[in-house]
Amino acid sequence: MKRMRLLLVLLTVVAAVVFVLLRNRARNEARIAQKIDVVPTVTVIGVRRGQIDQNLALVGNVMASHDVMVVSETMGRVTAVRVEVGDRVAAGATLVQVDDELKLAAFKTAEVNHEKAQKDLQRYESLYKTSTITDSEIEGARLAAKSAEAQFIAARRQFQDTRIATPIAGVVTSRLVERGSMVQPGMPIANVVDISNLKVTLHVAEADVFKLKPGQAVVACTDIYPGATFRGLIRTISDKADDSHTYPVEIGMANSPSQPLKAGMFVRVTFPSVSRRNALIIPRSCLVGSRRSPQVFVVEQNVARLRDITVGAEVGLEIEVIG
Repeated sequence: MKRMRLLLVLLTVVAAVVFVLLRNRARNEARIAQKIDVVPTVTVIGVRRGQIDQNLALVGNVMASHDVMVVSETMGRVTAVRVEVGDRVAAGATLVQVDDELKLAAFKTAEVNHEKAQKDLQRYESLYKTSTITDSEIEGARLAAKSAEAQFIAARRQFQDTRIATPIAGVVTSRLVERGSMVQPGMPIANVVDISNLKVTLHVAEADVFKLKPGQAVVACTDIYPGATFRGLIRTISDKADDSHTYPVEIGMANSPSQPLKAGMFVRVTFPSVSRRNALIIPRSCLVGSRRSPQVFVVEQNVARLRDITVGAEVGLEIEVIG
């Protein structure tokens, strides 16, 4: 009797559990059916055709148009230093003077010998015309004059090299010697840069390098001067890629007197209208998903249907549809 009662209780519990599960299943199916029946609300926007400009922007390094390390071409002791770091100098200005006493004496001796050889040659030429001297004697006088001239030129150059001058106009950015220092040929003396004109070097990927041409206008900007723009032209485009498969591009631009740039700064260079074409354009907000798998709703017979598309360039809030 007890077994019958226990069995009846178990059957009752199982029946109750089955009933609850079936009821919950029915409710879930009803909810899913309600969600499927919901029609999404879609705002219809017409596509348009228009010109699309794909701008290329890269970060470049500002360099001086002329950057010269002035070196010594003589040996000796520095007797005078004419410039300090930050001084603006003209082309040919003396930066450092080296002891020139011995070289000046050698130059004057060579100058005197050169003048004597030239006068002797003139006398020998007069005597030769009258057949007073032989051919060997006139030939010796000519050779002596040439030798004296060569010695004079060498002595003059050695004397001039004691005055170490800058070959360009610009600003002294470093000075590496002091008064009393000993210098040797090839020893760096000072660095002079000309920043009146600048060049910007940057590296362009192989996918974009063929869109650029020498002489093309560019616009540069920097965080140092918010809102300011600097205009320049592409000078050169390298035909050889570097190790990272990018191509060096050099841009020339004039420095601004009111908002001057300095060598070593970074600027963002924009290449306007690198690629301009007539394209099918839609708002970027129409995309469903990401650019990797873009989709849009397309109206077909008053029904919005989701369709895969292929997108191209993205400019601002618009995007190009290419397929």
